[in-house]
Amino acid sequence: MTRTKRTISALAIAISAGWAMPAAAQDDAAVAQELAQMRAQMAAMASRIDTLQAQLDAARAEAQAATTAAGAATASAAAATEAAKAEPATKIAWKGAPEIEGKDGWSFKPRGRLQYDVGFVNAPDSTGRPDGFGNEARRARLGVEGTMPGGFGYKFEVDVADSVEVTDAILTYKDGPATISIGQHNNFQSLEELTSSRFTSMIERAAFTDAFGFERRVGASVQYAKGPVLAQAGLFSDNIDALSNKNGGADGRIVFMPKSGSTQLHLGGSIHYADLQDGSTVRYRQRPLVHFTSQRFIDTGTLGASSETGYGLEAAVISGPLHAAAEQYWQHLNRPGALSDPTFSGGYAEVGYFLTGGDTRGYKGGTFDRVKPKNPVNKGGLGAVQVNLRYDWLDLVDAGIVGGKQAGYQASLIWTPTDYTRFLLNYGRMEYDNAIYPAAGGDRSYGVDAFGVRAQIDF
Repeated sequence: MTRTKRTISALAIAISAGWAMPAAAQDDAAVAQELAQMRAQMAAMASRIDTLQAQLDAARAEAQAATTAAGAATASAAAATEAAKAEPATKIAWKGAPEIEGKDGWSFKPRGRLQYDVGFVNAPDSTGRPDGFGNEARRARLGVEGTMPGGFGYKFEVDVADSVEVTDAILTYKDGPATISIGQHNNFQSLEELTSSRFTSMIERAAFTDAFGFERRVGASVQYAKGPVLAQAGLFSDNIDALSNKNGGADGRIVFMPKSGSTQLHLGGSIHYADLQDGSTVRYRQRPLVHFTSQRFIDTGTLGASSETGYGLEAAVISGPLHAAAEQYWQHLNRPGALSDPTFSGGYAEVGYFLTGGDTRGYKGGTFDRVKPKNPVNKGGLGAVQVNLRYDWLDLVDAGIVGGKQAGYQASLIWTPTDYTRFLLNYGRMEYDNAIYPAAGGDRSYGVDAFGVRAQIDF
């Protein structure tokens, strides 16, 4: 019996006893009836109290369950918040343009560059060559690049400076130190050629790269980079704009790029072979430094060709503000039938120095890379200022073919105010021997001056 019931029973007994004394004078039936009524009322009160007690116990149990559930929900929400912090769904970084990184290896970044050139060329009047002022939008490129789940990547870019021209159209797969590339991309010829036009030390690359027709081609290649060693090899057809034809070739390059303290070293070699379809021709020629002139003072003319074989050597060093680089390349032409097979050559040697403290030339993956000023203009500094000197030679005379020789003496001043902007002044004096255009008296040995200025932005 509960404490409440005992209390009610005791009260009932007391009341009964209190009524017992006067009850003797009353009618026994009336007293009995009243007592019965009182007992019924007490029983009803006891039942009501039991019901209320049960309801109170149930409410307490429900409150405890709700408290437990709320605690579990709070813990779950906290865990979800921490997980979200540890693994954000999307990240956006700024690298000249927004680079968006999603889950599972997805990324996307727009890319592009604009280079505008202006200057002049001065040749001897007696050659009859038009010269003087020139200008052009040298490159106007726009594209995208990024990665996909599973180690895949992509890059697509077009140049609209003159017409719509596909420059890069690549699908890549990377697994550890190995990268496989399929599509239109650079084959493996020359440090100068593989260094982006955004980062060259002169307004144009060394003469031999253009004279020997280095360009992107459609093919498949593999690169292996581990420690100081980089090996590259690929099979290629022709530039995407020249397809379809039966031309095909193979390229290979190996680079040893150790660091000694803060000094970056570069030693490399490359080999190139192109098998040309029947009836093919080639032509090796070159402008005087700047691209906005159409005049070429050395030129082999059109030559029948069955194949080309090229060999290149590369060397470079970067030590603080100082850098030096040199290359030599030999292009051997196999001609059909009993025609003689010439070997032409070209190369350059250069040295550069930063006048602004703390700046150095960039280097990455076997090529020169972006200069990042220590004190850029957007942070109150001057940016990076660099001077460069180069000797650039090209020899297109061999096996009875007299295309001329060039000895170029070039100087450049480069101002890089921020990571993604660049201004370049370039002067060159090209001394020609056996030039294709005679000057007064039939003289084919003379000099041509060229001056160019470039404004550049990229992202």
